[in-house]
Order: sequence, then structure tokens, then C-alpha cells
Amino acid sequence: MSESLSSYADDLALLTGAVEAGGAAALARFGTDQKVWQKTEHHPVCEADHEVDAILHEQLMTARPDYGWLSEETADDGSRLTCKRTWVVDPIDGTNSYLKNIPEFAVSVALVENGKPVVAAVFNPANEELFLASLGGGARLNGNPIAVTEATGETDLHILASRSEHREAGWPELFSSCTVRTVSSIAYKFALVAAGRFDATASVWPKSDWDICAGHLLVEEAGGRVTSIGGAPLIYNGEPPRHRTCAASNGRVHDSVLARLSDFHKA
Repeated sequence: MSESLSSYADDLALLTGAVEAGGAAALARFGTDQKVWQKTEHHPVCEADHEVDAILHEQLMTARPDYGWLSEETADDGSRLTCKRTWVVDPIDGTNSYLKNIPEFAVSVALVENGKPVVAAVFNPANEELFLASLGGGARLNGNPIAVTEATGETDLHILASRSEHREAGWPELFSSCTVRTVSSIAYKFALVAAGRFDATASVWPKSDWDICAGHLLVEEAGGRVTSIGGAPLIYNGEPPRHRTCAASNGRVHDSVLARLSDFHKA
């Protein structure tokens, strides 16, 4: 094993333990009453978000104090930009579903180096699904190797969309010949594509690094492809850490999916 892969293995082991602890905390509050704040009209944050964020920060940064930190629930002081490696964290992706007791949320964390995710975990504790990946090491679900589908687009595709985009961005018309299913968390959607349960997913609305970074590595290590809707590569831990669009697929149907979404091409 190369020094780099060995280092990734160490970080993946650390990340696995931290994400499992964070997921257990999220699950303990799932379906219970807790304080909720509105960051924006459609983006709530709850006590569990903060609790999981604190657990992840304690475990990951105590063990790797020289790494950077970028989290949805932590103020960004910019110090991450000078770090060789940075943790990119969404304590609970899919908070809206989490608060509605819908098991479509995930703890999503990636480690980024040179703009690319090198270690990733997406954990849905409600469904007992732990997705892990490391650069060059493949992707796994609960310890078992996973791979994207082999669909070529010659038959109906199985597409994932968010409820809001399905309703407001016209997915039923864009993918009228396909089976479109709605799932809340974008990180979880990427993980489901990586696991071969769906052929593709995309978002025509902006996403932050923490929304898609971990899922990006899962999809690529499972044999798939991730880009913007315009086909551009996605680079992480930049300034700002945000992407106008994104798409993930098994690779074989990627260009076809991008073509259907071309009216939304912004980057």
C-alpha cells in the first residue's frame, strides 16, 4: 500500500468512527421534539444539527488539528484555505425530512485535498446505511463493495430528484420517459446512485461543498461520473465553496442527462 493510500486508510478509519457517533446522536433525536431555527425560509436548523456538528468537530479536529474545517453549521473563518487537507461537513443533510420524521437524511463528511475529495462518508442511521469511500480504494455500503448501474439509456432510466425540484423545475416533463423518484438529501441521492439503485441524479439549484462533496467521491469510486450540468468539473474547498449546479450518474447516461437539463446550464 502506498504512503498516500495508507494515509487515506487512517483518515477513513477516523472518519468512520466520527460519523457513526454523529449518526447515533442524530438518530437519538429523530422523531423527538427539539428547538428549531430558520436560517432561511426553506432551510431550518435544529438542535441535532448543532449536536452532531460538535461531535464531528471534536473527534475529527482533535485527531487532526492541522486539517481545515468547513461545515454548514460552523462559521467559516477562512483558515481552511491555507490547509493541505480540509474536512467538509454537513452534520445532517436533509434537515427538512429529518424534522418531518422521514428517513431521507444523512450525516455527510468528506476530506478534501487539492480541491478533490479523497475520503468520504455518507451515513443514514435511520436506514442503517453507511456509505464509505477513499480515493483509489473503491466505495462500500456497510462493508460491501458497490458499483453504479450499467444502464445505457436505451431503456427507461431511474432518476432521483428533490421534491422541490420535481415540483418546481419540471422534472416530470424533462424525464417523461423515465421513472423519477423524489428523495430529500442530495448527499443521500448521490450515495444511492453510487450503490446502483438509481442511474442518475442532479440539481439545477445551487449546492454548497458540504452538500455534495462526500457523495461525489462515492459516485466516482463506484464507477460513475460527477460534473456540473454544463459538464465542468467540480472543485472543492474554494472561495466561495458553492456550485451553481451538479449532476451524478453511472457515467454511461451522463451526457444524455446533461442534455435534458441543458436549459439550466449555468456553470
